[in-house]
Amino acid sequence: MTRILTGGIGKTQVAEELGGLGIDGLEVTVSGDMEAAMKLRAGQADYYLGTCHTGAGASLGVLLGVLGSGTCHTFGRGVPSEAEVTALLEGGTRVFGFGVDQIPDTTPVVARAIAAHTR
Repeated sequence: MTRILTGGIGKTQVAEELGGLGIDGLEVTVSGDMEAAMKLRAGQADYYLGTCHTGAGASLGVLLGVLGSGTCHTFGRGVPSEAEVTALLEGGTRVFGFGVDQIPDTTPVVARAIAAHTR
């Protein structure tokens, strides 16, 4: 089971998008950023998807401070390719931020890459 936490202003929408994808083996929990940082650090969660208006600031601020830049990446307002997400996962990224207006486009790409990476 892959445990994904969602946070930021679009956390509920991201959780709904993830649930609607029908990907087996994903456990999705809506979370606050500090709680998510602690769970990731303690090994109680695997990934975090955070959203804010720009995708570059508030979506990852606390997680970046607690976990460090090596595990965090922001797509900002751009939509990544699955190959880009896969490369980040292979490099150890566990925390992803993106703009709230990109939720419908970015969430499926990140989720499918995570599912493929954890098989």
